[in-house]
Amino acid sequence: MNTDAKKILKTVSFSVFLLFIIAYALFISKDLIFGVKIKNVNIVDGMKVVNNVIKITGNAKNAVKLTLNDREISIDQKGNFDETIALLSGYNIISIEAKDEFGNSDEKDYKLIY
Repeated sequence: MNTDAKKILKTVSFSVFLLFIIAYALFISKDLIFGVKIKNVNIVDGMKVVNNVIKITGNAKNAVKLTLNDREISIDQKGNFDETIALLSGYNIISIEAKDEFGNSDEKDYKLIY
């Protein structure tokens, strides 16, 4: 009976260790798995604005490169961005594209009317 308990203990210990390794690997690779995401942008698609200058803020999680209307803008360590742009009269399209270090990308297009 003593050898059966040792076998069970070894098997359970090995299983817990293996589960820990798998959980750690998933935690470390979460940026690769989930990719880049653009969130919390302060403009809404189809929004009407009264000023020709608009400040755009948001977050591009896991982004290395961020472009606003094909112009690269700066982001901080947490992925927050803050940019001011001028709008033309009428219909405007604002395109935000984020890329991460693995080549994944996320793009959001917003249509505004000034």
